[in-house]
This record gives sequence, C-alpha cells and structure tokens, in this order.
Amino acid sequence: MKPAYLIACGILLAAFAPALMSAPAQAKTLKECAAQWQEMKASGQTGGMKYRDFTKQCMSGEAPAAGAPPAAAAGGGAVFPSAVSSKYSSESAGKARMHTCLDQYNANKAGGANGGLKWIQKGGGYYSECNKRLKGAA
Repeated sequence: MKPAYLIACGILLAAFAPALMSAPAQAKTLKECAAQWQEMKASGQTGGMKYRDFTKQCMSGEAPAAGAPPAAAAGGGAVFPSAVSSKYSSESAGKARMHTCLDQYNANKAGGANGGLKWIQKGGGYYSECNKRLKGAA
C-alpha cells in the first residue's frame, strides 16, 4: 500500500509542479509601487509610461517595463547631430548649436528617437547632452 501511495503523490507533484513554479512574483502594495514610480520618474526611467498603467503592472506582480535607462548618463539611445548645421553659420556658436540641437530634437520626436529625453530636464536633458557633444566635435 505504501508504494502505491508514494507513486500517487509523485504523479500529483509532477502534475502540479509547473503551476507552482510559474506563480507570479510577489505583488506589491500601492504604497510600494508609488515609491518605485517616484524613483523611476526622478531618474527619467518611466519611458512615457503612465502612472496608472505602471501601478496596474506593479500591483499584479508583473515586472513593470522600465522604459528608457537613465538618459542623462549616456544619452539613453537618443540620436544627436554630429556637427553644427551650416544653415546657422551666421549666428553665434552657442545659438548655432542650440538651433542645430533643436532641429534634431524635433526630427527625433516624430520618430521617438529622443531616448526618453525631454528638451530640458533636471539632471541633463536632450539639449544639455547635444550641446556637450557638439562642443566636443568643434
């Protein structure tokens, strides 16, 4: 009788093991998700995700899509101009860089190639990063 019992237990364990292993991660409370959102927002990692969508994912136990990595550190995958545009040659160097960056920013915005960067943001936005790169290229 014991061997039959052990075999039955083994079969049941084998049948339910995949379901037990694929259980979702521990769901968080709204307070924990709100704190995580604030951290991500401060470092520019929301990637355009709305708070409501983030909290739904967070509280369900799914790993919320982090969006873009901190963009100010390395440009976050944004596309930057390689040189100052010649159409701004009559302007001062600073204005020429700014207008060149603005043209590229607006072109990127349509295609979503700004890497999650806003034109100006705390910690270094698109303009700050673009201006640094153009100064280095000069």
